[in-house]
Amino acid sequence: MKLKFAPIASSSSGNCIYIGTEYTNILVDAGLSGKKIEQGLSELELSGNDIDAVFVTHEHLDHVDGIGVLARRYNIPIYATEGTWNNMPAKIKVDSIRENLKKRVYADEYTIFNDLTIKPFSIPHDASEPVGYSITTEKEKITIATDIGHISESIIENAKGSSLLLIESNHDEDMVRNGSYTYNLKQRILSDYGHLSNISAGNFLKDFADSKLKYVFLGHLSRENNTPRVAFDTVKDIVTSSGIELGGDFDMWVASPYGVKRRVEF
Repeated sequence: MKLKFAPIASSSSGNCIYIGTEYTNILVDAGLSGKKIEQGLSELELSGNDIDAVFVTHEHLDHVDGIGVLARRYNIPIYATEGTWNNMPAKIKVDSIRENLKKRVYADEYTIFNDLTIKPFSIPHDASEPVGYSITTEKEKITIATDIGHISESIIENAKGSSLLLIESNHDEDMVRNGSYTYNLKQRILSDYGHLSNISAGNFLKDFADSKLKYVFLGHLSRENNTPRVAFDTVKDIVTSSGIELGGDFDMWVASPYGVKRRVEF
């Protein structure tokens, strides 16, 4: 059984990740308009009718913008923590989502969904009960960890044994400090409950990578405080300085901010 992975969108403006097998298709986050999600799915030769569930990381709009549309239009169940459900933006119109489609997940409790085992785990971010996800089949494991202010023990433990890892590489620290954001916003981004920098992503991969890891996607890049080239080169320099060979030990790409630019099947 092959596991399929494709970022439909990954940036500070919107996030939606596709994961599937021969029998199951899920999304992690739906932080785009319903129309844009449908366009992204069409690039994968799928439609909303093919999606079995959406698993939400947290309530910020760039992760939940389209969940109401997907639930109402296609009767797709939405899985999220209690804290996430209780703090959804008004735009989502949670009350108009049928109750039987509002599913709860709990950090460190497994959800068996057809042929996928899905484990949410706690992440450090300024949201209510935010989680990352590990998705496994009998042989392979995918871990998604974005919107993380720092690398916590929970992230390290749950990422172990992953074949594919989507890790946040949100910003260049100097670009944040020298940019036009307000002081408070800069402090939020750089805090332990904000977003992970390119350097922190590189240091994590340098220490974390093992023989099981095949693919790495750098995700959730800031439009204002990063570029794909800066993120890739910064992380590459750190990991290769420790003796890791990109293309040999594992392959690494920057996830597209929108549109299916790369898909992996393994």
